[in-house]
Amino acid sequence: MSTNQNLTPTPITTDILRGALDLEHTAQGLLPHRLPAWARAQNTDPQLAMAEAQSSGVRLAFRTRATTVELDTLPTKREYVGAPPRPDGVYDLLVDGRPAGRATVPGGNTLIIDMTAGTAEQRPGTPGTVRFDELPDGEKDVEIWLPHTETTELVALRTDAPVEPVPDRGRAVWLHHGSSISHGSDAASPTTTWPALAASLGGVELINLGFGGGALLDPFTARTMRDTPADLISVKIGINLVNADLMRLRAFTPAVHGFLDTIREGHPTTPLLVVSAIYCPIHEDTPGPLAPDFSSMAEGRVRFLATGDPAERASGKLTLNVIRDELARIVRQRAAEDRNLHYLDGRELYGEADYAELPLPDEVHPDTPTHRLIGERFANLAFTPARLNPAG
Repeated sequence: MSTNQNLTPTPITTDILRGALDLEHTAQGLLPHRLPAWARAQNTDPQLAMAEAQSSGVRLAFRTRATTVELDTLPTKREYVGAPPRPDGVYDLLVDGRPAGRATVPGGNTLIIDMTAGTAEQRPGTPGTVRFDELPDGEKDVEIWLPHTETTELVALRTDAPVEPVPDRGRAVWLHHGSSISHGSDAASPTTTWPALAASLGGVELINLGFGGGALLDPFTARTMRDTPADLISVKIGINLVNADLMRLRAFTPAVHGFLDTIREGHPTTPLLVVSAIYCPIHEDTPGPLAPDFSSMAEGRVRFLATGDPAERASGKLTLNVIRDELARIVRQRAAEDRNLHYLDGRELYGEADYAELPLPDEVHPDTPTHRLIGERFANLAFTPARLNPAG
């Protein structure tokens, strides 16, 4: 870590941190969470616990004349036994909203996951420093977007000029919930996930509750959304319910109603967009559960397989097409009395023709170019005057 005597420490407080709903004090510093403590206490899923503590959409945002900024962090990185090594998480620097730098922090803690054995072991490490030099002179707005697929404990922030919170720019707040695709899996950096790109294009402030493996209609997630101020809300439903093989159609329909009812308790007229899954060939008509293709891991890549039987749809097993049809029906039914509720078929964001041109590398998650495609289409479809201005 830095010993530069010309830099002054600045306390990391909630007024310069965006995209997090809670800050946990740790032995090293502060750990941003995307679920509040009471919701985390109700969760029993280790996958969701890991995902919500990863900093997708979380960023430091401040106004300063500084030309040098340093941030000490303690990252927790993942290694999967038998899979290729994962790259270090990326910190994206924006100055006045424009890309101005990119860096990584080597080392840190390591979480070693064995998908075959179903085990995880954490090996401790030490903090590191990300440093951005030669920022433009003069007052400017600086954002440091934290790695979207790493847990990042914030240890210290240092600058060579005073820091103050960015003034309210009057932007609408977009609250989004979804799966690992919304979380940003396989995007190159935190500002190239599709929600971050869509937020930038739409000129809105993002709160991203995309949780890898965790878009499962959990009541505590709905209550979190109910209690979080927002001007536009979207919920992306489908892929995790299929690949986890979590419920049947009989349970799905009332669970969706309950999820939407809970959000509406806190946001009775806020534009609310229900989005179904993007095109995913392995699960369009084949139920879960999803499983890794271990033969592909032996070849140095990761691919996934759908292991259900299409005939099981007759007994209520969920597929993406079953879920899309039911979500469209639910929204039509509710929209008769809820003028600010809308439905978006996820295949408008990424469909069969897109798969032919930009296939999903592991059969589930989009790559960086596909994240951009999805983000651009979502911004064009969702951030319209009709949806940003409630009907009443």
